[in-house]
Amino acid sequence: MRGFPTREQVNRIKDRYPIGTVIELDADMEDGYNPIPKGMQGEVIGIDDIGTLHMKWQNGSGLGVVVGEDSFKVISKPEELEMETPKIEIGGMSL
Repeated sequence: MRGFPTREQVNRIKDRYPIGTVIELDADMEDGYNPIPKGMQGEVIGIDDIGTLHMKWQNGSGLGVVVGEDSFKVISKPEELEMETPKIEIGGMSL
């Protein structure tokens, strides 16, 4: 990705990789202090305004993932919760 992503691109990233998504690296991520090796899995714990995936990696690192630059695959996504409220009947009245 060249330059900063647009707001629409960031919104698509947030939709595609919601908090709780688990990813696995397809290639090493270089970092002078704590590189992340290929095959390492981590969970998305946040997404900033430029679309960086903030991570909690298995090795304890918090190195962020840049969509379009870093190579990874999705292992799992959080289940969507259905917020259906059950109806309660009391004395013939539904609440």
